[in-house]
Amino acid sequence: MTKIDRRNFLKKTSLSAASLYTASNVACATEKENQASGGSYMGDFAAPKLDIIRIALIGVGARGSGHAKQLASIEGTEIVAIADVYEDLVDRSVNNCISVGKGRHQNIVRYFGAEVEWRKMLAEVKPDAVFIATNWNNHAPMAIETMKQGAHAFVEVPIAVTLQEMWDIVDTSEQTKKHCMMMENVNYGREELLYLNLCRQGKIGEILHAEAAYIHELRFQMEEQERGTGSWRTPHYAKRNGNLYPTHGLGPVAQYMNLGRGDDQFNTLVSFSTPARGRQAYAEKNYAPDHKWNALDYKGGDLNTSIVKTQLGCTIMIQWDETSPRPYSRHNLVQGTKGTLAGFPTRVTFEGGVEGATDSHHRWAQGDQLEALYEQYEHPMYRRLGALATKMGGHGGMDFMMLYRAVECLRTGTPLDQNVYEGCLWSSVAPLSEASVAQGGMPQKFPDFTRKQWQKTKPLAIVS
Repeated sequence: MTKIDRRNFLKKTSLSAASLYTASNVACATEKENQASGGSYMGDFAAPKLDIIRIALIGVGARGSGHAKQLASIEGTEIVAIADVYEDLVDRSVNNCISVGKGRHQNIVRYFGAEVEWRKMLAEVKPDAVFIATNWNNHAPMAIETMKQGAHAFVEVPIAVTLQEMWDIVDTSEQTKKHCMMMENVNYGREELLYLNLCRQGKIGEILHAEAAYIHELRFQMEEQERGTGSWRTPHYAKRNGNLYPTHGLGPVAQYMNLGRGDDQFNTLVSFSTPARGRQAYAEKNYAPDHKWNALDYKGGDLNTSIVKTQLGCTIMIQWDETSPRPYSRHNLVQGTKGTLAGFPTRVTFEGGVEGATDSHHRWAQGDQLEALYEQYEHPMYRRLGALATKMGGHGGMDFMMLYRAVECLRTGTPLDQNVYEGCLWSSVAPLSEASVAQGGMPQKFPDFTRKQWQKTKPLAIVS
């Protein structure tokens, strides 16, 4: 019998398995696109006005506790219930909401302990809106049950972890006529809002390319071993190999480019990961040999690079790295026929130069040179809310502005700034990139969660 090369055999068999898995997913996606949900398209959906929004929260750890306190401070809200596995976290957020709520949040019902408590909360309290900030595997089931119980769902990123979950979210939203918004806070950063306005004003011409990233060294979260983000993200990252956290960089550039909103749409993706080295090395250096972190098989590459091709042929590079020792970056670059906008640091160039700053497009305008540009093109929503948002905090104010806008849209009966399809499209990069990596970079087709109705959706307006 001919000797078998074990490495090649494993490589071939794993690729074959990945190919079968991906073929099944693509077939499922195509089949879902051709099956109506039985509901209504939610692209520009505006829910009936709510004068007072009765809000419940699920998950009030590091992220959710901030949401609870900020929501409690916004006029027109009433915090009616909070659920978390841990009683001390529920008590902390209840007390924070009462302290900032000016008497509006006196009867907050507390749910804690068993995993099913959040379900009891939805059934018993019947809130208008639910804000979900739990581990990723719970996002989809919680959002789906929230909508089925008659409330709008606001979910931390990513909206879900599998394509099937994303389809289930879309179908439930359409059937129940309830919002399901993924809370992509970076869309509300000052730089991102400025660039959105510059793109809408045509300052960089026709957009051809963008770059998005989440590069943020977070290995210290591995210290959270029993509760907290690191306790569940560490094994999650160990077993998956792809671009697992794409939306912070991708959300803004997708809206600059009107993807899924009338102009263009995601088409295909290819993805590659580096070898997995950093987390294993960190575990070996910082923990005993028999520690649970040293028992993990770290499969996720330290850095993933994915390339998206849109239906009109534009490109987006998306990178993710929470392991390598390098400064934070989201890239936030958008390139057009008349200029380029870039982040980290904030830099701008127009063909022929930036008036009052540079005399050619071979040099960036940056720092103090951008003051005149901000003065002329500052997003009107930032002019209105920027000072308040900065005071209230949350990633420089973007968290507060996101929550304020969600409340404002529900109270005025206007469409949300981010619809359910965007949350699914942006989040789908993760499972699609995993499939592409497993197949050596083979292209993956994006599902059309809108079922060919995305051209009906208006581009995101420059709201005041």
